Amino acid sequence: MKRFFSISIVLLLFVLTSGCQERSQDAADHLAAIIKRYEDHKGYDKETYPLGLFTKEHFRAEAEFAEKMRQELLEIDGDHLGETDKISLELLKFVLQDKIDYYHYERYLNPLLSDSGFHSSLTYNVRPLTNYEQVEKYLKKLKAIPEFVNQHFVNLREGLEKGVSQPRVIFEGYESTYNDHIVENYQDSYYYSPFKDLPEGLSDAVKDSILEAAKTVIETEVTPQFKKIKSFFEEEYLPKTRTVIGVSETPTGKEYYQNRINFYTTSTDYTAEDIHQIGLREVARIKGQMEKIIEDLEFEGSFADFLEFLRTDEQFYAETPRQLLMIARDMAKRADGQLPRFFKTLPRKPYGVAPVPDAIAPKYTGGRYVGTEKNSTDPGYYWVNTYDLPSRTLYTLPSLTVHEAVPGHHLQGALNAELGDSIPQFRKDLYLSAYGEGWGLYTEFLAEEMGMYTTPYEHFGKLTYEMWRACRLVVDTGIHAKGWTREQVVDFMASNTALSLHEVNTETDRYISWPGQALSYKIGELKIRELRKKAEAALGDHFDIREFHEVVLGQGTVTLAILEDRINRYIQQTAHGS
Repeated sequence: MKRFFSISIVLLLFVLTSGCQERSQDAADHLAAIIKRYEDHKGYDKETYPLGLFTKEHFRAEAEFAEKMRQELLEIDGDHLGETDKISLELLKFVLQDKIDYYHYERYLNPLLSDSGFHSSLTYNVRPLTNYEQVEKYLKKLKAIPEFVNQHFVNLREGLEKGVSQPRVIFEGYESTYNDHIVENYQDSYYYSPFKDLPEGLSDAVKDSILEAAKTVIETEVTPQFKKIKSFFEEEYLPKTRTVIGVSETPTGKEYYQNRINFYTTSTDYTAEDIHQIGLREVARIKGQMEKIIEDLEFEGSFADFLEFLRTDEQFYAETPRQLLMIARDMAKRADGQLPRFFKTLPRKPYGVAPVPDAIAPKYTGGRYVGTEKNSTDPGYYWVNTYDLPSRTLYTLPSLTVHEAVPGHHLQGALNAELGDSIPQFRKDLYLSAYGEGWGLYTEFLAEEMGMYTTPYEHFGKLTYEMWRACRLVVDTGIHAKGWTREQVVDFMASNTALSLHEVNTETDRYISWPGQALSYKIGELKIRELRKKAEAALGDHFDIREFHEVVLGQGTVTLAILEDRINRYIQQTAHGS
């Protein structure tokens, strides 16, 4: 009887285990099938629309598709999935919800930012041409510009009618985004520049044919479209833009701003007031550290006097664009040399250091990282802004470099693209600001341990960049939830950061035009630093910085809630020796 009972227990456990495994496999297979349908979904014919499709009908269809898929995902029991699949499930739900929200809040009606727009985004298609296939694709894109422009004109006109345009105040100097592309000689067009260095191996006859096609498309399509864009903005759009700057003052604006807070923090835990108060506390904390450096330097004068000293003393500025690039490259190379001490896995994709293109440089603050696809023959690029040198401070360059290059955006972005086959492609292509920008700001903190800050001024530069991101929490919520004026924002930024006045003004316009995005940096960084501090306290001598970073980066882009779960699991497993 006893033996029969034991056998029965074993059989029961076998049946339960088999049933559990079967349910887990079913859930994983169901998820994989939905992910495949999502990744296979094109939405439009890319041959017909090589620059994309931007009609209301398209966005409605995309929202309906996303809603249907999201409902299917809700039927999957995540408890029966492994970690990677569970993360994929949560991330796909997050992505699909944003597609639904994109249509619901009619974000396609407002495709402009203070430093970019539908038309200026075309410059990202201008890349070196290394083979004939790339030449053909690039020519098709240039020929598609008229349809691309017309689609956006339709959306912008409807946005004007509904009162959801951008405010007029952000468009100071915006004329450069189209005037720079209105040229008399087609060879002077930025869009012609890739044809000046055609791939080797092409015959003279083929090259002549390409150059003739390039001349025709620049003269008949590209330059005329930028003339149309100029007329549209100056005669139709700008005179009708809104005068209030806060998005909460537009139709459904308060609800929309909370939606953007949720998206850019990847969390529903924060209200605008919560974030405003976090920002004020961070500003006070960082200012105390800045004042300590000023005291140690024995500077005679006030905090404001020190900021003025930093903004005006020649020692803090490069004399030529070439010198600025050389200093940035030196800093980037020093950062490269420190990576093995802090990271177990490094990306295969290299990166270059280059100036921000002239066509878009006036509206950029400091620099930017531009990544490439995993199989692209192009490197990633850390763009350094060499425009208006008196506004490009050298003491902030170490922070900028580690944020945009390594161990910041290039390292994280390239690793994300190089994730293994168990990670779906949609996740390799995914970028969430709270994670990506939070990581970038965290690396500015990490750079202190890497020895990147070599003078008190560079340490102050690190703090002023951190202060800059803390101020964003205050001013973004101030603009979009508390009725702040542009002057209030400029005064707050200028009195608390060492950013040049040019940078303060371009940043202010950015926050006005892009509600919520600026919150992601500091909220993400605070979470990563909080999790690191928690791991260090829990593990003591067993804490390994390389292992911690491996966990942070190992599953690629994730929400902050997913990241916290991963770190908690890492702490538990390390503490128990597993």
